[in-house]
Amino acid sequence: MTVADGKTTGRLPRAVYERELRRLQLELVKLQEWVRSEGARLVVVFEGRDAAGKGSTIKRVTEHLNPRAARIVALPVPTDRERTQWYFQRYVAQLPAAGEIVLFDRSWYNRAGVERVMDFCTEAEYALFLRQCPVFERLLVDDGIMLRKYWFSVSDTVQEQRFRDRLEDPRRRWKLSAMDLESITRWEAYSRAKDEMFRHTDTPESPWHVVESDHKRSARINMISHLLSTVPYHAVPGPDLELPPRPPSTGYRRPPRDRQRHVPDAAAELAE
Repeated sequence: MTVADGKTTGRLPRAVYERELRRLQLELVKLQEWVRSEGARLVVVFEGRDAAGKGSTIKRVTEHLNPRAARIVALPVPTDRERTQWYFQRYVAQLPAAGEIVLFDRSWYNRAGVERVMDFCTEAEYALFLRQCPVFERLLVDDGIMLRKYWFSVSDTVQEQRFRDRLEDPRRRWKLSAMDLESITRWEAYSRAKDEMFRHTDTPESPWHVVESDHKRSARINMISHLLSTVPYHAVPGPDLELPPRPPSTGYRRPPRDRQRHVPDAAAELAE
């Protein structure tokens, strides 16, 4: 459900969410097969606040896709050599070939976000980025790449709660860094940086699409639904496959089990 200002209200019941997610994931499989058969190239950029739900949405998008043709790109900090290159150069190397989908878990927009706020780039480098980015994206679109950009928006209270959850859960502690915690004290600085970024890079050729993500289930459904609606895909008939009959035995005998090392049956201990 939504209200007039676009904010998502309430939570999708899990059964409703899982049913719709399954339907959308089936459509994503069709989309990928269409991309393969048409030799299309699709780039999806995921940006937004820390803990806004980008990673979990990417996971649902790719869960049932062929990983050989649907890649997630999450580049580390640039090397000393990469710092001397044209800023967009290392991202160009990750762009898709024909029949591929690439999802950027953060992208070249690092320069307009964290690098800007944390003073990891100079004023001149930042200004150059804002001038070059629309041109760079126009070149991608002109060359036939389908470029989709999503900004995941989360409120300060929800972000802080998600940080606390990560801090208290050893399984997710790796998701929390000192840089993430800085985003709490620099909330307004990130807001201003995002507004300035949108002002320069929300263009007719490559517009931004905002995903309200205080409720992750709704955010995932909304983002995937929108992505599918923007690509003119259709179902592509697959090859007719049948399981062949198993041939009769030729006398093979499996070696005795006690000659091999088997992992302990921990599951059996739980069942007792």
